[in-house]
Amino acid sequence: MPWTISEDLDEFAGQAGPFLRQQPARNTVELTVIETLRATGPDTFGQDAPWFGWWQPSGGPVAGTCLQTPPFPLLLAGAPEQAVAELAASLAASGRPLPGVNASAAAAGQFAGHWRARTGATAVEHMRNRLYRLGELVPPRQAPPGQARVAGDADQDLLVAWFRAFGREVPVVADRDRVRAIRDRIGYGGLMLWEANGVPVSMAGLSRQVAGMTRVGPVYTPPGLRCHGYAGAVTAAVSQAALDAGAAEVLLFTDLANPTSNSLYQHLGYHPVEDRVVLSFAADSP
Repeated sequence: MPWTISEDLDEFAGQAGPFLRQQPARNTVELTVIETLRATGPDTFGQDAPWFGWWQPSGGPVAGTCLQTPPFPLLLAGAPEQAVAELAASLAASGRPLPGVNASAAAAGQFAGHWRARTGATAVEHMRNRLYRLGELVPPRQAPPGQARVAGDADQDLLVAWFRAFGREVPVVADRDRVRAIRDRIGYGGLMLWEANGVPVSMAGLSRQVAGMTRVGPVYTPPGLRCHGYAGAVTAAVSQAALDAGAAEVLLFTDLANPTSNSLYQHLGYHPVEDRVVLSFAADSP
């Protein structure tokens, strides 16, 4: 079988990096995971070591990848159905536990079918996401009072509280070390706040730039401060910061169950690229 499975990040980046960089938008999560692990270490996303895979037909280039940062779902990119079937068989035989899969709807469905045939686990739709790419930035016609600024060390406690609140609202698969993640973001200027009357009222994050691509998220406004235009203002500000830093592609994901955010980002100049689905696996009841 042409799948290679490894826990060596540098090996994965060397072997699969050129494939992932061919389509940096569609492979945005994989590319940013590589950069984050390089910067902050293998235990960034959890205590269990991440692992990586690439599918390379004999005599040909890499044509598909996978990776998992436990306890998050398997990320699957580009692989044809033959490769998806081979991956499910290989992982099932190895005994690797998988909480779910995150991929295009077609690939996720294919993997789930093969995984059930091998393990008996059923798949339940956890969430559907839409990936957007920024065209021409269109700032809000009437910006709310206030201004944007890059978050600093003094904002850490507030940001931890907001990240945790965001995690309670969005159906994420698992939690992670919020303090560590926020310190990392602050370190490279990856969090921006919108302030009204000198008080933070909304935030937007930005991933590290890789292959000319960067991704906005999360965007969060506390419930009592919503409907004032703060989220649109801070998203426009962080998007402009990404462009000013030289990003050729500025991306973001939305939950398709949230029509408000999908409409907001399109008004700012973001255009749909593709839809993805996260499936959770559960053992069949006896």
